Amino acid sequence: MKIAIASDHAGFNLKAILVQTLTTAGHEVADLGPDNPESVDYPDYGKKLADHIAAGEAEKGIVVCGSGIGISIAVNRNPACRCARVSEPLSAALARQHNDANVIALGERLVGVDMAKAIVEAFLTTEFEGGRHQRRVDKLS
Repeated sequence: MKIAIASDHAGFNLKAILVQTLTTAGHEVADLGPDNPESVDYPDYGKKLADHIAAGEAEKGIVVCGSGIGISIAVNRNPACRCARVSEPLSAALARQHNDANVIALGERLVGVDMAKAIVEAFLTTEFEGGRHQRRVDKLS
């Protein structure tokens, strides 16, 4: 699967771990930055990932900042993205099943590494249920 990932400085360390985890699992990963933990603005990286998803350059996206909140707002400015800020695997699975989320946002300060890996696994392996949920997702567009 083609997966894009981006963060700000507060999510840099978790992003680096997830890039390695996803690559080892055989996914094609586009690391959209930043390349170091120096201070950057999360809206810039949220937009960069959202544009990447909107252009069809990745099937799914993952963004990380300190809380996951700010960067999720930035991603959701793009109508092609449905970004859910999640903190455990059930919310990641429900975001896929009911909302057809194509991006998840994580907070490095709030979610440990093992939990983040479990969240990503749930996100990537859960299918959208469609049916009654499709009508609702259509209204988001």
